[in-house]
Amino acid sequence: MSYGKEQEEVNYVRGMFASISGRYDLMNRLMTFGRDMVWRRFIISIANIPKGGRLLDVGTGTGDIAFEALRADPAARVTGLDFTLEMIKTGRKRERSELIGWCLGDALRLPFPDATFDVVTSGFLIRNVIDVRSAFREQVRAVKPGGLVVCLDISPAPRNISWLFAMFHLRVLIPFMGLMITGNKDAYKYLSASTINFIEPAVLSDIMKSEGLVEIGFRRFMFGNIMLHWGTRPVRDSTIL
Repeated sequence: MSYGKEQEEVNYVRGMFASISGRYDLMNRLMTFGRDMVWRRFIISIANIPKGGRLLDVGTGTGDIAFEALRADPAARVTGLDFTLEMIKTGRKRERSELIGWCLGDALRLPFPDATFDVVTSGFLIRNVIDVRSAFREQVRAVKPGGLVVCLDISPAPRNISWLFAMFHLRVLIPFMGLMITGNKDAYKYLSASTINFIEPAVLSDIMKSEGLVEIGFRRFMFGNIMLHWGTRPVRDSTIL
């Protein structure tokens, strides 16, 4: 992919998220039948942030994972990074948003020193980046040795009895809801297509391993097409001088 095409894709995705930012949270609740908040609570449970520890949520959107971290530990030092200004503006209207360090930035070039955070999380980010390996490489760099990288995203549904329901949900129901709720059917057609065409969970696990993470695990939710991956940066990390 040429640089021009990469930048065109980045601009498209940023514009898409900007256009739906005002109804983004509502659509997430409707698309997932309210289960997205359960998955985010599970992220924070898996993360096991030290008391008063530092968490970075990459691609934070309006801050759902960041707010969940604060709910679990009000003393946590939470940073939410996103590359869409409109998403951050929407998140900053929420109650207790002043407790989050909001940051406009690129998931492929995190503006933080090495080994800054105890945990790095992301929710529905990875399938939207142009370079999955670079995104994980940056998250591994930013987390402390012994710290966890946790990724919630969508994958192709397994070919089992629920596959037809998953396809109807992705191809028909989500774009229709997107049109009705946000007025932007194309944005949700894109999100559905990016889900169907995304890599399998086992492949994503291998990518995380290749970027230096160990003790990798994953778990499926919903129709089997929601996946949660986690991995640890080794305590004896050769990248730390």
